[in-house]
Amino acid sequence: MQRLTRRTVLAAAPITLALGGQLAAARPARAAKKYGPGVTDSEIKIGNTGPYSGPLSNASPIPISMAAYFKMINDQGGVNGRKITFISYDDGYSPPKTVEMTRKLVESDEVFFLAGSVGTPTNTAIWHYTNENKVPQLFPATGATKWNDPKSHPWTMGFFVSYRAEGRIYAGYILAHKPDAKVGVLSQNDDFGKDYLNGLIDGLGDKAASLVKVSYETTDPTVDSQIIQMKSAGCDVFLLIAIPKFEAQAIRKVAEIEWKPLFITNGIAASVGAAFKPAGLENCKGIVTDNSFKDPTDPEWKDDAGYKEWAAFMDKYYPNGDKTDNAAVYGPSIAATTVQVLKQCGDELTRENVMRQAANLQHFPLPMLQPGITINTSPTEFVAITQVRMERFDGQRFQTFGPVLSAAIG
Repeated sequence: MQRLTRRTVLAAAPITLALGGQLAAARPARAAKKYGPGVTDSEIKIGNTGPYSGPLSNASPIPISMAAYFKMINDQGGVNGRKITFISYDDGYSPPKTVEMTRKLVESDEVFFLAGSVGTPTNTAIWHYTNENKVPQLFPATGATKWNDPKSHPWTMGFFVSYRAEGRIYAGYILAHKPDAKVGVLSQNDDFGKDYLNGLIDGLGDKAASLVKVSYETTDPTVDSQIIQMKSAGCDVFLLIAIPKFEAQAIRKVAEIEWKPLFITNGIAASVGAAFKPAGLENCKGIVTDNSFKDPTDPEWKDDAGYKEWAAFMDKYYPNGDKTDNAAVYGPSIAATTVQVLKQCGDELTRENVMRQAANLQHFPLPMLQPGITINTSPTEFVAITQVRMERFDGQRFQTFGPVLSAAIG
């Protein structure tokens, strides 16, 4: 797999390729040129940290595909005539390393802003730094609820649906389909896992008192003992909140001990390429999750215009990428939204205007968002995606079912 552990200069393609020409409606205001750090008449520097090594290394296609998308944009002339220099460093999914690399990006590389940095604990480690230094922290590749905090952290703009809101949705599904079940939860022992768990507890109400809760650390070799513990406790619903490495382990162990619960897993890690194939597709049949994006393995989308645009991008700019991996969907989606913010900025490329425009995305489409779901932000809504649909894996692909659900935290 390609690794971007040093500077990466890439330019993306005209967003018309990825968005079917739907960007024409956004007309940047005519104004005198104003530039912040990392911007010239010919260049815009964007910084990023990603897990090219470590326990979340299978999420590295997010920044790799972002880099490919920016390469495409540059090949098509850049953004308002400026090429994007994308500088991405490996943080190994280690918060102290993220802090080190982010300080390097801001203080040495002098990037304009950060975009798409991966991971909840890693972005948490730099959250106060970016806000204290008034550096935009755009669209982190994590759905932590905390990113939607315009009053206290006005320099951070979330991207994915809130993990806490997803937890509430899973609770609603459990109450509708197995209201008397004994529910077991295995979660990562950090803000990522706790966010989902808090949403589940919110949604279950009084029934949350009987939850069987176990956790794992990212340094653990396996989660086998936790799976055995929940089966022994008599759980007939299993909610897994894990990154892909541990998701694959858990799925394999559930199959090995012939445990047959209603199996629900967190949406951001439910990737066929990154988790289900390593777990064995036959072991994944019946797993339920949610997603805002079209699953790239679902033949339902083979004639869909948005899927075709994404596939064409992958073929040309990321030919070694895995088209069954959701991370390769998330990366260009984050990059395209970042480019839209820059387009709306026009020639007023200041950090303050970046945040104004990031908070003014209205019904912005992405090729791989599910029908009926678009990007919407406002000065009081600092998260780009607030809707999902439920999915169930049939042994080969995810099948979407049910209506579009609101995942907003009210």
